[in-house]
Amino acid sequence: MPKKEKGRSHSTRPVGKRPPSWCKYTPEEVIALVIKLAREGNPPSKIGIILRDQYGIPLVKSIVGKGILEILRENGLAPKIPEDLENLIRKAMRIIAHLEKHKKDTHNKRALQLVESRIHRLAEYYKERGILPPNWEYKTVVASIS
Repeated sequence: MPKKEKGRSHSTRPVGKRPPSWCKYTPEEVIALVIKLAREGNPPSKIGIILRDQYGIPLVKSIVGKGILEILRENGLAPKIPEDLENLIRKAMRIIAHLEKHKKDTHNKRALQLVESRIHRLAEYYKERGILPPNWEYKTVVASIS
C-alpha cells in the first residue's frame, strides 16, 4: 500500500475546470491522441503521463470533459480488467515465480498473502461497481506454495 504522504508540499490539481490558456489542443485532437496512444499498447495511466510530458496536456478531463478511461471505453479500447488490479496480479505472479525457486523464503510467502488479499479486496470493490463481472475470480496460490 502507498505510504501516507506527510505535509502539504505535494502537488495538487488546479481548482478551475477550464483548460489552461497555454494549452492549444482542441478536444478532437486530444481524443485522437488518446486513441493513438492506446492502440500503441499504452495503459491509461501511461497515456496520461505521455500527454503531460510530451504534449503539455495537463488534464484530459478539463479539455475534453471526459477522462482517459471514458474515452477508451467509448472507442472499445478499455482494458478488460482495471489497470491497478492487473498490476497486482502481475506482482503476485512475480512473487510466485520467486517462491518456486526459493521454497523457504517465508518473508515472500507473507508478501504473497498480503498481495493476494489486496487483489481479493479490490476485485470485490470492482464487482460491486459493476466493472468486473460477478463471476470473476482470482485463484489463490498461497495454500499450494506453503
